[in-house]
Amino acid sequence: MLRLALTGAGGFLGWHVRVLALALGWPAPVVVTRADLADPALVAARIDGADRVLHLAGVNRGDPAEVAAGNVGLASALARGLERCATPPGAVVYANSIQAGNGSAYGDSKAAAAATLAAVRPDLVDLRLPNLYGEHGRPGYHSVVATFCRVLADGGRPEVHQDRQLALVHATDAAARLLDAPPGGPWDAAMPQLRIGVRALADRLAEIAGCYRTGEIPALTDRHAVRLFNTYRSHCFPSHQPLPLPRRSDARGDLVEVVRAHGGPGQTFCSSTHPGVTRGEHFHLAKVERFCVVQGSAEIRLRRVLDDEVVRIRVDGREPVVVDMPTMWAHDITNTGSGALVTLFWANEVFDPARPDTWAEPVELRPRAPVPA
Repeated sequence: MLRLALTGAGGFLGWHVRVLALALGWPAPVVVTRADLADPALVAARIDGADRVLHLAGVNRGDPAEVAAGNVGLASALARGLERCATPPGAVVYANSIQAGNGSAYGDSKAAAAATLAAVRPDLVDLRLPNLYGEHGRPGYHSVVATFCRVLADGGRPEVHQDRQLALVHATDAAARLLDAPPGGPWDAAMPQLRIGVRALADRLAEIAGCYRTGEIPALTDRHAVRLFNTYRSHCFPSHQPLPLPRRSDARGDLVEVVRAHGGPGQTFCSSTHPGVTRGEHFHLAKVERFCVVQGSAEIRLRRVLDDEVVRIRVDGREPVVVDMPTMWAHDITNTGSGALVTLFWANEVFDPARPDTWAEPVELRPRAPVPA
């Protein structure tokens, strides 16, 4: 298991790195905050003897002078700490950008930051990342994907001011590359890219949103389709859950459609749960999973991984609804009734015991201090 230290732990990429490290069963990373970076001796104490140091902290947007000063200043602060380490870290990895050196304040400052770190660590792993997307990106800051998803989740229509080609990589794949993660899960350290135009991206996300608005599952025919859907869903939860099910009734009884999927693999299964018993206590990195209670009553609990707040949704088989588990949220379901709880589950992939994409994690935790940026 690696002893990992990182800057930028509270950011978008930092969160995905920490979630993947948790899934891998590695110890919690040592966090170097921006406040820590002001003290070279403290930085040295944090990273001394680490197997791997990831420098993720940076400034993406804002006043050009502040962006430039921020990226170079953060790298310089880490470099001063590296120079003071009694036991130098085994590897230092910099989350650089393919825009490095492109003449913009951001690109040139990213290149200068890399040079600053390489001056004290000639073996620096300078990883130039393309545009990243994924769950819980900040609209208007991290990626156009997050911006479009937020607009669509709020019922709007994305505006495309300039169409250009994008090379998009999911943040979990970038995290796997930064961590040099072993194969065997729903990540790919080769960082497969989705190449798509901005307008085509807006149209694709609008199609996903339009389909999902009524609870239908869009065509999930490849890994990027799944990840775009999961990214969009992260902007819909919890405000868009649970999803009501249209009920068709006649003299014979009632009928509800639990899943209407437009393409791709899938698996449906059913469970019976005794009163007071809880199922789940895990999270998924990529798998789409849907719950529908058809008999009895239950409480579904969800918590975003590495956060503390728990979302609680009460459901009852007399009024069936569906609740879709967002990726990277720990979740469980507890029978709160006096009789058997019957739950119908649907997943977008056939279960593979060798690659289950199911990572143990309790929903209820003791309160923890938030990770600073």
